[in-house]
Amino acid sequence: MGLLQILGPVMVGPSSSHTLGAMRIAKFVRKFISNLPDEVHFVLHGSFAMTAEGHGTKKALLAGILDLDYDDERIAQSYTLAKQIGLKFSFEVADLGDVHPNTVRVKFHHNGLYHEIEGCSIGGGAIRIKKIDDVDCDLNWNYDTLIIINKDEPKALMRILSCVDANIANLYLRRINMLQQRAVTIIELDESKFNVEKIRNLDVVFEYYFVPKDHLMGS
Repeated sequence: MGLLQILGPVMVGPSSSHTLGAMRIAKFVRKFISNLPDEVHFVLHGSFAMTAEGHGTKKALLAGILDLDYDDERIAQSYTLAKQIGLKFSFEVADLGDVHPNTVRVKFHHNGLYHEIEGCSIGGGAIRIKKIDDVDCDLNWNYDTLIIINKDEPKALMRILSCVDANIANLYLRRINMLQQRAVTIIELDESKFNVEKIRNLDVVFEYYFVPKDHLMGS
C-alpha cells in the first residue's frame, strides 16, 4: 500500500471515502465520455446520502465530472464552477438496495445518448464500478477499460476480441435488449493494445468507449 493510499491527497471534507472515492467515481464517468456530459444526475445511497453536505461528497462528485485534479483547490467551489459553464446537475437521495453504503448511481446524457454508471467508495480513495448501463461488473479502475455497446449476434464477441492485442484481465458481457439485439461488453486490459479504427468499423459495434486507467492508487 502506497503513502497516497494511506493519507490520500489534499481534498475537501474530512473523509477520503466520502470525497476522494466519490470524486474518482465521477471522474470515471467523465473519462467514459471523454467530455462534459450535457446533464448529470447523482443518486446518493446510504452513507453517501448522509454525508452529502457535511463531508463534501456532492462537491467531490461535481469536481470529478468537471475533471479537476485531485488536489485542485477549486474542488470546494465545484458548485460555482459547474454553474459558470452551464452544466445541468442535480442530486437525489434514494435506497439503491443491497449495495455498499457509499454508493452513487450517476445518470447522464451526452450527445443524445443516455447512460448510467454505479460505483461505490470502499475506503482510502479506492472504488469499485459495479454497474455500467445495468450490466454488473467489478472494476477497480486499475486497468484500461473498453466498454462496447454491440449487436447481440453469434460471433460478435469473437470479432470484437480480434481487435484486441493485449491480455484480457476481466471480461463482462450481458444482453441488454433482446428485441433490439443489443448487448454490453466490458473488457479490462493489461495494456492499451487494440485497434480503435477496426473496432469502430465493425458492423456489430453501436457505441465504443475507452476509459484509461487511473494511476492515482499507484497501480
